[in-house]
Amino acid sequence: MSKQPLDLFWFLPTSGDGSYLGTEKGHRPADIGYLRDIARAADRLGFGGVLLPTGTNCLDGWMVGSALAPQTERLKFLLALRPGFLTPGLAARQSVALDRISNGRLLLNIVTGGQPKDLAGDGVLLDHDERYAQTDEFLHIWRRLLTDGAVDFSGKHLTAQEARLGVFDSVQKPYPPLWFGGSSAAGIEVAADHVDTYLTWGEPPALVKQKLDTVRARAAARGRTLSYGLRVHLIVRETDEEAWDAANRLISHLSDETIASAQKRMREDTDSVGQLRQLDLHGGHRDKLEISPNLWAGVGLVRHGVGTALVGSAETVAERLREYQALGVGTIIASGYPHLEEAYRVAELLFPALGIGQRAFEPGRDFRAAPVRMAAE
Repeated sequence: MSKQPLDLFWFLPTSGDGSYLGTEKGHRPADIGYLRDIARAADRLGFGGVLLPTGTNCLDGWMVGSALAPQTERLKFLLALRPGFLTPGLAARQSVALDRISNGRLLLNIVTGGQPKDLAGDGVLLDHDERYAQTDEFLHIWRRLLTDGAVDFSGKHLTAQEARLGVFDSVQKPYPPLWFGGSSAAGIEVAADHVDTYLTWGEPPALVKQKLDTVRARAAARGRTLSYGLRVHLIVRETDEEAWDAANRLISHLSDETIASAQKRMREDTDSVGQLRQLDLHGGHRDKLEISPNLWAGVGLVRHGVGTALVGSAETVAERLREYQALGVGTIIASGYPHLEEAYRVAELLFPALGIGQRAFEPGRDFRAAPVRMAAE
């Protein structure tokens, strides 16, 4: 197992959040002031970065990231890059711009998408595997533009004729790092070919091991080595009992009817292998939510995406996270409800247990990003 401390990222709830799931009680809208508070807190506390989600129920991550990057100092922004939604050339120039605005703090999360109805609304009508074929072509063009500044490409889905990046290049070389989470065979092939960090949602360690072993083997067959990350919620308290009480409070306003309706909708709306794996972990049953020691699937009763949380004292959660670290996971992308308070709780309780240095808040400090140098400099 690596002795290098885990890198913990946090989450920006660009669709809003609150203290309970599946209810408007205590809901906090995703206004820029609240998101700014969370980003600044994560920056001050020592989180390595923040993930911004994507979807029709979220504020656009690129807009939010552009607004918040100048108001933070060290925080990295993991933003969704959506093949099929824009051309590779435009995406390359946007990536360069935000990497420069943030002074090299942009990370890109490749999201092909797993909800056909939503995708159709944006004009993406390809089936599951064809979307990944398009993603492969998109990333081929995008990477060549950032690496070489120019590319000619003719594929089944995309074409670039004498494409040029332009006069500016990115701060990070050869380009901002590419992250990706996809559990299907087609998705894993794309990861093995193109990305730097492969992400998995929180599943029991044995299932995560199987998946990472597959990805590792596919990347090795191409002569590539990837980094690995885990996306999971955290419910950390001073004792295990307090943490389980907090988990149960989070779903205390959910009726059986609400759960059944949400489960039906999520299954009907997706062709994502990863999403279906999350739903199968608990099957919508309240009495089967601890699917592995301290791994609780209650969030997934009503929420798309990652539906699991590690629950316990700081020592317990640290022990469980080290189990994933032993499998090769180096980064944890965590979240908790509500995100502002839970960022402090995780930093104050869990960081010391993991050996992560916590930066002290310095009143009056200016947390604006450093100026961006132009390419000619």
